[in-house]
Amino acid sequence: MIRRCTREFVANPAPAVGTASRTLLRLRLAGRDIVVRRTRIVPGGTSGWHFHDGTLFVLVTRGVLDHPYLARGPAEYRRFRLFREPSGPDNAHVARNNGTTEVRILVLYVNPAGAPLSRQVPPPSGG
Repeated sequence: MIRRCTREFVANPAPAVGTASRTLLRLRLAGRDIVVRRTRIVPGGTSGWHFHDGTLFVLVTRGVLDHPYLARGPAEYRRFRLFREPSGPDNAHVARNNGTTEVRILVLYVNPAGAPLSRQVPPPSGG
Protein backbone atom coordinates (compact mmCIF):
# COMPACT_ATOMS: atom_id res chain seq x y z
CA MET A 1 0.00 0.00 0.00
CA ILE A 2 1.38 3.42 -0.95
CA ARG A 3 0.82 6.04 1.73
CA ARG A 4 0.27 9.75 1.34
CA CYS A 5 3.47 11.73 1.05
CA THR A 6 4.31 15.25 2.18
CA ARG A 7 4.35 18.20 -0.19
CA GLU A 8 6.29 20.51 2.11
CA PHE A 9 9.60 20.10 3.88
CA VAL A 10 8.98 19.47 7.58
CA ALA A 11 11.57 20.09 10.31
CA ASN A 12 13.06 16.84 11.56
CA PRO A 13 12.52 16.08 15.27
CA ALA A 14 15.17 16.67 17.94
CA PRO A 15 17.99 16.00 18.31
CA ALA A 16 18.16 17.17 14.69
CA VAL A 17 18.83 20.89 14.25
CA GLY A 18 18.63 22.78 10.96
CA THR A 19 17.30 19.82 8.99
CA ALA A 20 14.01 19.31 7.18
CA SER A 21 12.67 16.45 5.07
CA ARG A 22 9.95 15.73 2.56
CA THR A 23 8.66 12.18 2.05
CA LEU A 24 8.30 11.34 -1.64
CA LEU A 25 7.25 7.68 -1.36
CA ARG A 26 6.25 5.31 1.42
CA LEU A 27 5.09 1.74 0.89
CA ARG A 28 5.25 -1.68 2.52
CA LEU A 29 6.60 -4.49 0.40
CA ALA A 30 7.57 -8.04 1.42
CA GLY A 31 7.84 -7.20 5.13
CA ARG A 32 9.84 -4.02 4.52
CA ASP A 33 8.97 -0.35 4.68
CA ILE A 34 10.35 1.39 1.61
CA VAL A 35 10.65 5.15 2.09
CA VAL A 36 12.16 7.79 -0.19
CA ARG A 37 12.88 11.20 1.36
CA ARG A 38 14.56 14.44 0.34
CA THR A 39 16.42 16.12 3.18
CA ARG A 40 17.93 19.58 3.47
CA ILE A 41 20.61 20.47 6.00
CA VAL A 42 21.42 24.16 6.49
CA PRO A 43 24.99 25.27 7.26
CA GLY A 44 25.69 24.20 10.85
CA GLY A 45 22.76 21.75 10.81
CA THR A 46 22.96 18.21 12.16
CA SER A 47 20.84 15.07 12.29
CA GLY A 48 22.05 14.18 15.77
CA TRP A 49 23.74 10.84 16.41
CA HIS A 50 21.59 7.88 15.39
CA PHE A 51 21.42 4.51 13.63
CA HIS A 52 18.88 2.73 11.42
CA ASP A 53 17.23 -0.68 11.74
CA GLY A 54 17.44 -1.15 7.98
CA THR A 55 19.82 -0.26 5.17
CA LEU A 56 19.82 3.19 3.58
CA PHE A 57 21.08 4.36 0.22
CA VAL A 58 21.99 8.06 0.16
CA LEU A 59 22.67 10.34 -2.81
CA VAL A 60 24.20 13.74 -2.07
CA THR A 61 22.59 16.16 -4.55
CA ARG A 62 24.10 19.41 -3.25
CA GLY A 63 26.98 20.45 -1.02
CA VAL A 64 29.33 18.32 1.08
CA LEU A 65 27.93 15.99 3.74
CA ASP A 66 30.06 15.38 6.84
CA HIS A 67 29.07 11.86 7.94
CA PRO A 68 31.30 10.37 10.67
CA TYR A 69 30.57 6.98 12.24
CA LEU A 70 31.20 6.13 15.90
CA ALA A 71 33.11 2.94 15.09
CA ARG A 72 34.62 3.78 11.69
CA GLY A 73 35.56 7.43 12.07
CA PRO A 74 35.24 10.32 9.62
CA ALA A 75 33.53 10.21 6.26
CA GLU A 76 32.75 13.01 3.84
CA TYR A 77 30.54 12.76 0.77
CA ARG A 78 30.43 15.33 -2.02
CA ARG A 79 27.74 16.13 -4.58
CA PHE A 80 26.68 13.19 -6.77
CA ARG A 81 28.19 10.66 -4.35
CA LEU A 82 25.99 7.64 -3.65
CA PHE A 83 26.71 5.60 -0.53
CA ARG A 84 25.15 2.89 1.63
CA GLU A 85 24.48 3.20 5.34
CA PRO A 86 24.50 -0.22 7.01
CA SER A 87 22.01 -1.00 9.77
CA GLY A 88 22.36 -1.42 13.50
CA PRO A 89 23.88 0.34 16.51
CA ASP A 90 27.41 -0.63 15.43
CA ASN A 91 26.89 1.80 12.54
CA ALA A 92 25.77 4.83 14.56
CA HIS A 93 26.58 8.08 12.78
CA VAL A 94 25.65 11.73 12.34
CA ALA A 95 24.91 13.75 9.20
CA ARG A 96 26.23 17.32 9.41
CA ASN A 97 26.72 20.34 7.23
CA ASN A 98 30.02 22.00 8.12
CA GLY A 99 29.98 24.09 4.94
CA THR A 100 28.52 27.43 3.95
CA THR A 101 25.87 26.18 1.48
CA GLU A 102 22.85 23.98 2.05
CA VAL A 103 23.39 20.21 1.79
CA ARG A 104 20.68 18.22 0.04
CA ILE A 105 20.36 14.45 0.05
CA LEU A 106 17.97 11.92 -1.43
CA VAL A 107 17.55 8.86 0.81
CA LEU A 108 16.08 5.41 0.15
CA TYR A 109 15.23 3.59 3.40
CA VAL A 110 14.75 -0.19 3.37
CA ASN A 111 13.58 -0.84 6.93
CA PRO A 112 11.88 -3.75 8.66
CA ALA A 113 8.12 -3.18 8.62
CA GLY A 114 7.06 -0.85 11.42
CA ALA A 115 10.58 0.25 12.38
CA PRO A 116 11.23 3.94 13.01
CA LEU A 117 13.29 5.80 10.42
CA SER A 118 16.10 6.18 12.97
CA ARG A 119 17.01 5.57 16.62
CA GLN A 120 18.89 8.16 18.66
CA VAL A 121 22.15 7.38 20.44
CA PRO A 122 24.17 9.62 22.75
CA PRO A 123 26.90 11.62 21.00
CA PRO A 124 30.46 10.50 21.67
CA SER A 125 32.35 12.47 24.27
CA GLY A 126 33.72 15.57 22.61
CA GLY A 127 31.50 15.09 19.55
